[in-house]
Amino acid sequence: MADSTPPPRAAFDAPRLRVLWSFARPHRRTLAMGLALALAGSALGLATPMITKWVLDALNDSTSLSGPVTGLFVLLVVGAAVSYRQWCMLGTVGERVVLEARESMVRRFLHATVPALTRRPTGELVTRVTSDTVLLREATAQSFVGLVNGSVMLVGSLVLMGVLDLVLLGTTMVAVAVTAALFALLMPGIGQAQQRSQEHIGRLGGLLEGTLRAIRTVKVSRAEERAAERIVADARAAADYGIRAVRQEALAWTIAGSGIQLAIIAILGVGAWRVGEGSLEVSSLIAFLLYAFTLMEPVSTLSQNVTSLQAGMAAAERIRQTADLTAEGDDTLPRQPDGRTAPTADSGSPAEVPVLELRGVSAAYGPDAAHAVTDVRLAVPRLGHTAIVGPSGAGKTTLFSLVLRFLEPVDGELLLNGRPYHDHSHAEVRARLAYVEQDTPVVPGTLRDNLLLARPDATDDELHRVLRDVRLSEKVEALEAGLDSPLSSAHVSGGERQRIALARALLRTPEVLLLDEATAQLDGLTEAAVQDCIRSRAATGAVVTVAHRLSTVVDADLIVVMEAGRIRARGTHDELLETDPLYRELVAALRLATTTGAATRADAGADVA
Repeated sequence: MADSTPPPRAAFDAPRLRVLWSFARPHRRTLAMGLALALAGSALGLATPMITKWVLDALNDSTSLSGPVTGLFVLLVVGAAVSYRQWCMLGTVGERVVLEARESMVRRFLHATVPALTRRPTGELVTRVTSDTVLLREATAQSFVGLVNGSVMLVGSLVLMGVLDLVLLGTTMVAVAVTAALFALLMPGIGQAQQRSQEHIGRLGGLLEGTLRAIRTVKVSRAEERAAERIVADARAAADYGIRAVRQEALAWTIAGSGIQLAIIAILGVGAWRVGEGSLEVSSLIAFLLYAFTLMEPVSTLSQNVTSLQAGMAAAERIRQTADLTAEGDDTLPRQPDGRTAPTADSGSPAEVPVLELRGVSAAYGPDAAHAVTDVRLAVPRLGHTAIVGPSGAGKTTLFSLVLRFLEPVDGELLLNGRPYHDHSHAEVRARLAYVEQDTPVVPGTLRDNLLLARPDATDDELHRVLRDVRLSEKVEALEAGLDSPLSSAHVSGGERQRIALARALLRTPEVLLLDEATAQLDGLTEAAVQDCIRSRAATGAVVTVAHRLSTVVDADLIVVMEAGRIRARGTHDELLETDPLYRELVAALRLATTTGAATRADAGADVA
């Protein structure tokens, strides 16, 4: 797989560090308390070699050991209590940072515009909520505190070493300086490798999610291995970058450990010579060695937290990228005490005003994309059935995207009850509409959850009524848990999913019912029942269907024929058969008779496009 590697960045790139800190900033007081506890623990640790020197001097002078031994015991007890409290506090902060990042992204995804979401693979967005957020835990809760505490502990150790012997301190400083320089050279490469690994993990999630959705097609095409190779290619790339990061981390740790070991060897040699010269006490040399051994802790703490910070910055940058998703805005509608959406001001519009109107509407799916629909002019009356037909790619579904405000027009305007769409919020528009998709997914949860999605206050009697209308009542009664049976795409057929979606839409009793070929996967008997529902609904409100089956439209009050993003004709079934060649071609392609009546309706179950 071709892979363009970005230029290396500094170990602590300021913009990326600010992004990471933005996740920790709300908890800065708790982090400050954790830092105070960490510094207190470090101070207790730094006191241990000095008390050890006190013990050795007491032995040498034959004085009581009760004082230094008591001091060591107090250091142990207090240090354990401080360490426990620090770990609990910082661990809690880490989990809260992860929770807040996940909650923020989930809400951002669900409030983003449909085009903004569909431009990215779903699986990649999921990995940002799952795996990327985990990397924030240690980076925000531990790394900032660990870096400051490790630095203070390192400086404190060196200061106390200087108190004991300046010559040995100079020897130690040389080793520390060389180690720090080598470490600084390795850090940018570690961060870059970790970021690239996370990017490939995101792509892996996107490919895997899409492939599993199409698993039946993959299997029928005998493409399991080819699909697996595409997915595994990103897994291998992620592993390669991960191994690269691990190797550089291992080298950094080896350098750090070797540097300290080298310093200890030098300290032993120089210290033994100075003790032999009589210029250094043995107790001071032992205390100095203890500090040298202790020096390994702040060095390892710094190296560990620097690498953790690199991973956290890479994850924070990927998470923050989701902020670029265009949001629909705060469209919360007021609720009545019974839970229903409160009506908006235009609910009493005159009957002669169309419930929906498109005036010269043009739309595209991107700033540089060609128009999907152009200069569409259509008025949908408050009562009756309006059907939209045309060949594939004519712009039928794009019209629904515009009506539902999944897509905004680039020209013209839409009106709801005589008021322009821009005077309504997204929620106000959608409160008047119900929508059944052609590929109707099952929302995670139970059958009841799916039905109550748009109207959570509906009663069981109302649920059973709409289930009877769509011929699902017997199916539900046969389920062990009835309405509370969990649903998934594996447990319900395509036709059953369509009927669940239609039942959910009918439960809303909307002003406009939008059906994107709601009978495509139904058998003849069930389709007839659904057609009865559509006719019944058209008698009390507006029904608009995108039709790929003429059985859906032959009885429509108005049929709109689209081609190449434009409306080319409109009329009844009989009128269009006489006046529009494209409509006649669509009918002829389905082997439909060009006469109305029972024969036409009997054959009208095949697809138009």
